Amino acid sequence: MASQKIGECDYVLLCLDTRRTYMLKVETGKTFHTHKGYVKLDELIGKEFGVAFQSSLGIVFTALKPTLEDYIMKSSRKTQITYPKDIALIVMFSGIGSGSRVVESGTGTGALTTALAHYVKPEGRVYTYELREEFQKNAEKNLKRTNLLDYVELKSGDVTAGIEEREVDAVVLDLAVPWLVVPHAYEALKPSGTIVSFSPTIDQVVKTVEALQENNFVFIETIECMMRAMQVARGKTRPHTMMTGHTGYITHARKAVKTRQETPEKPA
Repeated sequence: MASQKIGECDYVLLCLDTRRTYMLKVETGKTFHTHKGYVKLDELIGKEFGVAFQSSLGIVFTALKPTLEDYIMKSSRKTQITYPKDIALIVMFSGIGSGSRVVESGTGTGALTTALAHYVKPEGRVYTYELREEFQKNAEKNLKRTNLLDYVELKSGDVTAGIEEREVDAVVLDLAVPWLVVPHAYEALKPSGTIVSFSPTIDQVVKTVEALQENNFVFIETIECMMRAMQVARGKTRPHTMMTGHTGYITHARKAVKTRQETPEKPA
């Protein structure tokens, strides 16, 4: 069982309330300053995750063990990330698990890559394609922080020109022209394998669905996920005014095996 005590170089999520949280690396001699006072991080070493403690101004913080969502939402960003509400459905629709082999494009910040790697470890592998070097380097940094880089192969390449891998369990796409990748995804997937595509606009979805239909994919479905948080207090519980509304559409489908058409015999 993993240690539940905070150690040197561990990451902690310092929680003041639900809106103010801070992801920090615990290092000897490091002090974290806030408007609620400062915190000496090395004083957390040896204490249990979940411990409550006071800042220099007597304000109570809680040191939590970061979850997968925390690592994703607190990642270093050079582009828009995929939100946890969409990641959860992408992972579910992909059907992946420990030992699965997954092709992803594009890598971006590595938020979705992080989730895919988390679910395929320790025997599986994520092959993630990205054209922009600065995005790839940033994603590598985020994956190192989560200790998931060992389960990911960062690749420079354009999947609209082809996918190198074969017999993979799933292909996950988050790029501008997913319909151009559909034929290559078909070649890369195992029979009955899954393709999942995330697109912000419905025009992209229409072209992708048409490409799926033309390339012998079945069980094609497109969904949109909205998430609304609740403000809970006795006598005044109501939805929050602000919500995470439209982020994108998720289209998923399965690879069907093409049947050979027998050539009719020529008459004698």
